[in-house]
Amino acid sequence: QVYVTETGGGSVQAGGSLTLSCEILGTTFTRYCMGWFRRVGGKEREGVASIDSDGNTNYVDSVKGRFTISQDGAKNILYLQMNSLKPEDTAMYYCGADLVMRGYCTPPLEDYGMDYWGKGTLVNISS
Repeated sequence: QVYVTETGGGSVQAGGSLTLSCEILGTTFTRYCMGWFRRVGGKEREGVASIDSDGNTNYVDSVKGRFTISQDGAKNILYLQMNSLKPEDTAMYYCGADLVMRGYCTPPLEDYGMDYWGKGTLVNISS
C-alpha cells in the first residue's frame, strides 16, 4: 500500500514563506510524475506544480517565480517552497503521485493524472 503524507502547512502573513513536504512510502518507483495541487472551498482542485522522473518541472502561471518544486535525493520526498505568498494562495494543498508516469505531467496539470493522494495540508495567508 502506498502512503502519501503532506506536512508544512500553516498560517503566515502575505509576503511570507512556507515549505510543504510530501513523503511517499510503501513502494519503489523509477518513472513518475509528482505534483502539488490546491483546492479552495468547493472549487475544483488546481494543479500548482509538477516534477517528473526526467527532471522536468511545470508551474501554473499564478505561482511562477514564487514557488519551487523539488525532491530529496531518494526521490520519495517532494517539496514545495512557497515565497512571496499572497492571500489568494490560501487553500488546502495536496500532494499527488503517478508512480508509473502515465503521461499526464504536462500542463495543465490535472488531478486525474494522479493515482495516489495525501489528505492535504492547510495554507492560510493573511493580508
